[in-house]
Amino acid sequence: MTTAARPPSTAAVAAQTVPRPASELEPLLRKSSPVKHQPGAAMAGVSMATVVACDPDGDFCDLMLADGHRSLRSQRAASCLLVPAPGDTVMVAGTDDDALYVIAVVAQADKRQATLAVDGDLRLQSKRGGIAIRSAGALDLQSDTSVATSTPQWKLTAERGECNVSELDYQGAELRFSVLVTRFLGRACEVVLDRLHLLTRSSFRITEEVEHVRAGQIDIQASQTLRLHAKNTLVTSKELVKVDAEQIHMG
Repeated sequence: MTTAARPPSTAAVAAQTVPRPASELEPLLRKSSPVKHQPGAAMAGVSMATVVACDPDGDFCDLMLADGHRSLRSQRAASCLLVPAPGDTVMVAGTDDDALYVIAVVAQADKRQATLAVDGDLRLQSKRGGIAIRSAGALDLQSDTSVATSTPQWKLTAERGECNVSELDYQGAELRFSVLVTRFLGRACEVVLDRLHLLTRSSFRITEEVEHVRAGQIDIQASQTLRLHAKNTLVTSKELVKVDAEQIHMG
């Protein structure tokens, strides 16, 4: 006895054709496709750009976005100490076109030079360590007002030194020179001292015009020979002139 298969009921067919309701988490699990920047639309977020031109102080720059469709004007952020230059690739962030900031210089067009600039006073401080500045080339320190150095100990080491100062005022408790050769060239020299002590092995002095010596007492002593020679020699005294020797030659 064979049994014929029953055809599916109408309710079963309806159950297969009616779509199931979507889960509430399914929209959240779907990844939204990235939003592409449309030419002419206002920029928001972070974007890459190329510097076209900069102001002389480097605070404002004209930028061209990476898509190459828009040019914007942006201000350098306070945290971006490196001043952008034309051709540099920078990172721009902001809420709209009216509030854009260059937050970083990603790549420099010319890596041979870089400028760090701030608007106000700049202070470098190390709380527990030291600060070292090293340059492979020349190190140039310039100031429009003054340069001050304050330290318990100051050391300077150089193979050659040059100092050009219009006016120098030195005040100290003690000054020592240890040199092989010393040369002084000048128009005038004035020395005011309480005591002068000079010890030399040989001394040579030339005065082309007039030499004056004013002293309370003068004591000259030579172990071998004392020679006074001039075209005219005058020896005067108000009270006493004494010449004492084993032999006295006159004439």
